[in-house]
Amino acid sequence: MKSKHLVFIILAIIFADQALKFYIKLNYYAGEEHNVFGDWFKLHFVENEGMAWGWKFGGSVGKIILTLFRLVAVIWGTFLLKDFIAKKYHKGFIICAGFIYAGALGNLLDSMFYGLIFENSVPIELGGGNVAKIFPKGGGYTTFLHGKVVDMLHFPLIETTYPSWFPFWAGQKFTFFDPVFNLADASISVGVITILIFQNTFFKKEEVKAEETATSNEDVIGAS
Repeated sequence: MKSKHLVFIILAIIFADQALKFYIKLNYYAGEEHNVFGDWFKLHFVENEGMAWGWKFGGSVGKIILTLFRLVAVIWGTFLLKDFIAKKYHKGFIICAGFIYAGALGNLLDSMFYGLIFENSVPIELGGGNVAKIFPKGGGYTTFLHGKVVDMLHFPLIETTYPSWFPFWAGQKFTFFDPVFNLADASISVGVITILIFQNTFFKKEEVKAEETATSNEDVIGAS
C-alpha cells in the first residue's frame, strides 16, 4: 500500500471528525440533544475531560500527563505506520492501523487546542446556557493541553428498566447502548475490532514467510 493512500484516509477521518466537533461546539449548548433517526440515533453534546467513558485522571496534572501520553503515542504511531508500509504488511491491517492512528490524533487535537480557541460551553441549567464562540476576545476556556474532547454520537438502541426481581438495580433505568462518543472514538474501535476479527488473514503472510525462512535455514545447515 502506498503512503499517499494511507495519508488520504487519515486526513479524511480527521477532517470529518473535526468538522462535526466544530459544528456541535459552535451550535449546541452543553447537554443539548436532538434526534437524528427516531429515538435510537441522537446528537447529544457532552465534553469528556479525561479518558474514555468520562473518567478523570489526577486533576490538572493528570490531564497534562494524559495529553502528553497521547502525543507520544501519535508520534510513535507515525513511525510504526511507515514501518508497516515499508515491510509490506497486509493492506487491510495497514488501513486498520491508519484508522486507529487517525482516531488518536483527532482526540489529541481536542485536548491540545480546543481550550485555547473555544469559549466554555455552559449547560442550559446553569445560567441560561451558552453556545461557545471560536477565538473569543478574552481567550479560550483553559490553557494548552487542557482542552476537553467533544463527544456527540449517541445510540440508545434499547431503553427500559431492570425488572423488580433483578439484584441491586431493580427498577432502575437501563440503556443499551448508552455511551456518547465521537467519530475519532468510532475510528479507533473499528480499527481495533477489525484487526481482532481478521487477524488470521492479516498476519497469515508473515507467518508463512517465517516458516519458509526457518525451513531454508534448516536445509542450508543440513547441506553443510
